[in-house]
Amino acid sequence: MSERFELATIGEIVAGNARAAEVFEEFGIDFCCGGRRSLAEACQRAAVDQGAVVRALEGVARPRPAQDGDDAARWPLDRLIDHIVEMHHGYVRRALPVIARRLERLEQSHGERHRELARVVNLFRELGIELTQHMMKEEQVLFPYIRELVELEQQGCEVHQSPFGTVENPIRMMEREHREMADALRTIRELTGGYDVPADGCITYELSMADLARFERDLHRHVHLENNVLFPAATALEQQRGEAEEA
Repeated sequence: MSERFELATIGEIVAGNARAAEVFEEFGIDFCCGGRRSLAEACQRAAVDQGAVVRALEGVARPRPAQDGDDAARWPLDRLIDHIVEMHHGYVRRALPVIARRLERLEQSHGERHRELARVVNLFRELGIELTQHMMKEEQVLFPYIRELVELEQQGCEVHQSPFGTVENPIRMMEREHREMADALRTIRELTGGYDVPADGCITYELSMADLARFERDLHRHVHLENNVLFPAATALEQQRGEAEEA
């Protein structure tokens, strides 16, 4: 196995090459909430051939024209936060009501023949409430504190005492909520047979399944940028500031 993949975590591999996310999704490997696992552990959990995954990763490692967001892992933290809020939080807020309405119409039309749709509607409704509250906590509490860390680092000033002791405390809460939301979407995917459209499915069925698949892909990238890039960098920055003050 290539040494660069052997020594890196799943999250680090995606942070180094955004196209690796497509490989992990193809093989059913969790690169967002499970981003701290080694490639070997992740392949074992997903019951997939590690050699095949490595070959696919080597394939996407070839150079290609840069795409928006590919270098997000290398951005300053304040720019990364802007990207998360504008691209991912913004998408979630736009998509939630659209998908929820389509699923409700779908359940009304096909619920008698596809009883799983009632649970899908309820799960997605609960997910929307939790995700909306989650983003609000990030935007009003956690992200402003990380921005303050960046600003004080640039100015060479001391870090003010945070209301939560250390940034690791709200980060642990956000990571737990990420796992819960990812689990909810995983259940929806299982209930729908991998967002499959049945033989009697209409255009609303097709649109709804496509919307759910896109929503899950976006959440994976969203959580990856926070769990595997933003949060570790914010923790390290806070620790560096603390050590500098004690010196």
